Amino acid sequence: MATEKRNLLTGNFSKKNATLFAIAVIVTLVIWNLPIDSFGIDGLTVIQQRIIAVFALATILWVTEAISPWATSVSLIGLLLLTTSDNAFHFFRSGIDKSELLDHSALMATFADPIIILFLGGFILAIAATKSGLDVLLARTLLKPFGQKSENVLLGFILITGVFSMFVSNTATAAMMLTFLAPVFKALPPEGKGRVALTLSIPVAANIGGMGTPIGTPPNAIALKYLNSPTGLNLGIGFGEWMMYMLPLTVVLLLIGWFLLKKFFPFKKKTIQLDIEGEVQHNWRTMVVAGTFIVTVLLWICDRWTGVGSNTVAMIPIVVFAFTGVIKARDLEEINWSVIWMVAGGFALGLALNESGLAENVIKSIPFGSWSPVMILLASGIICY
Repeated sequence: MATEKRNLLTGNFSKKNATLFAIAVIVTLVIWNLPIDSFGIDGLTVIQQRIIAVFALATILWVTEAISPWATSVSLIGLLLLTTSDNAFHFFRSGIDKSELLDHSALMATFADPIIILFLGGFILAIAATKSGLDVLLARTLLKPFGQKSENVLLGFILITGVFSMFVSNTATAAMMLTFLAPVFKALPPEGKGRVALTLSIPVAANIGGMGTPIGTPPNAIALKYLNSPTGLNLGIGFGEWMMYMLPLTVVLLLIGWFLLKKFFPFKKKTIQLDIEGEVQHNWRTMVVAGTFIVTVLLWICDRWTGVGSNTVAMIPIVVFAFTGVIKARDLEEINWSVIWMVAGGFALGLALNESGLAENVIKSIPFGSWSPVMILLASGIICY
């Protein structure tokens, strides 16, 4: 958040950010103007070279956060539209075959990709749960079985955060769980490391738990899109099938996280008196939220049997809460639109890489046949990291 307050859009652009931004622009311009044969990619076109330059710009800005990640995404969509699409400036299209230009409507449509609806549904669920107090009820109920032993309470935080993160966004889960820390902190001595363990348990568990379902975190949805794409691997992986493979791994990683946190940040006080504040709204709206939450999650899990995709299921909470008035127009302001834009930017970049033929050209130029599978896995992991 501190980075975001210092970014270009707030008018408080630090020297460090200005330097990083300048470096990103210089690298982009260099790549943009390099001779095409210097890339070592057979059949590389001018449009593909421009996409490589935009890719480099986006990567540097996303990693360094010289400007906000969502602002980077918006910027790259604009750059792709103005320089590589069939709606680009005339001087950018001059001398280029129309078949090489990207479809401007397809680039714009990345913000309305079905995966975006999936995220909107998750955000709406989180907002409704907070408004009704259902999140407090769930946390209070779910933490109770873990008792008052400090290490067990830590395990409770990890498992509950992990479970929540499987069905709502990591950021929404973290925001919700952080509200439960204050009363727990009161029961712990300030000089111990227990507070550190509990605080770190939230981001650790939210990130790990997010792997458990296709909707837990943006990378999952992006991966699933290409795994199931008819032009990709076309595996037809459903919500339930994803969980069947990933849930056991998620549980193991959560337990490893618990072990490491309690080892490196041991509690000085061995017991914690839990008192989670907050009231559940006892009205029909809470019943609507609870019922809709259960139905939505069940449909997400059973999509292979119902035939209704997870993206379409995400419309259920949006429609139900809008129709019943559980979610008002002003509640939409609480949706993390910056995350939505950031995801849309990733989709736009992916579309540019694929539709231009750049991804295929790059893959063909890599000698996978002479690499071991372990090397490919490690290289891919490092690049993604």
